[in-house]
Amino acid sequence: MKKGVIYVVLFLTLLFLLSCKPRPPAGENPEDTSTILKQVHSGTEGIKLTPLANFPPNTLYDTNEFVAIVEIQNKGAHNLNPQDCFLQITGFDRNIITGDVDQPRSCAERLNILEGKNVYNVDGGINQIEFFSSNIDLPDDVFEYNPTLNFVACYAYQTISNPSVCVDPLRYQVSSEQKACDYRRSVITEGTQGAPVAVRSVRADMVTGRGRSRAVFEIDVANAGNGQVLSTETDIRNCAAERFNYADLNKIAYHVQLSGGSLVNCNPADGFVRLNNGRGKIVCTFDIAEAAAFETPLLVTLDYNYIESFRKPIRIIQTPQ
Repeated sequence: MKKGVIYVVLFLTLLFLLSCKPRPPAGENPEDTSTILKQVHSGTEGIKLTPLANFPPNTLYDTNEFVAIVEIQNKGAHNLNPQDCFLQITGFDRNIITGDVDQPRSCAERLNILEGKNVYNVDGGINQIEFFSSNIDLPDDVFEYNPTLNFVACYAYQTISNPSVCVDPLRYQVSSEQKACDYRRSVITEGTQGAPVAVRSVRADMVTGRGRSRAVFEIDVANAGNGQVLSTETDIRNCAAERFNYADLNKIAYHVQLSGGSLVNCNPADGFVRLNNGRGKIVCTFDIAEAAAFETPLLVTLDYNYIESFRKPIRIIQTPQ
């Protein structure tokens, strides 16, 4: 009898401890979490560059120190490691503004990672990069020098889109009243996924015959940001000085999966989609097991390098003797 009581007490104690286990943070309710996640995975920005006011000033003497400070914010949904993003300044004569001002600097300098947006930080991570020169050396008889500084950020980024699509393996064998969804309706995504490259829309078609059903998806991709898409094969460490050729531009690596099907093939077959006038198309075919119409996630992953910049003109004046 005593043993039975002990077992009951132990069971109730264990049940109490399990019930006290902290729940994972998910907002006050699932709707709140869903709203936050949509906010995180929206927008067309990756890296945002903002010069700090008066660093450098618009006008300075050649006896002044040169100090340029840039705020870097990761406004997208993809985290950046130190080797994933670099900032450079070009456009000036290195014999005049001396030192290491022209050297590439990691956007995640002094950080382990420059975080993208997430449910705990919907604004993304921020860092500041300082470029410094203790010496400005104007040539003799040059009284004024007016370079336009070009601040260039090159970074590796990723877009993930997972729209819910309809597949209908039995499209001719079941009446419309029995169908849970209509595959013929195009899926217009939110338009942006928290990255400068976006999946704009997905169109589906069903091909049946010879005892099998296949779903064919046309996936429209676009450069939604303000910069230039580069191939993942380009060197982002020094891309401000890199000489790009046609093959380096507008080239995006892609990977497509369908939860409810097995991949047959995708085109372009080499796994890269090339943008023309900022847009491109991927076509993927999947085998679908026979079943009533159902919705399933289509997971599209896009990998690419991206380059953005802003310019600032400055004036350097010779100090009166």
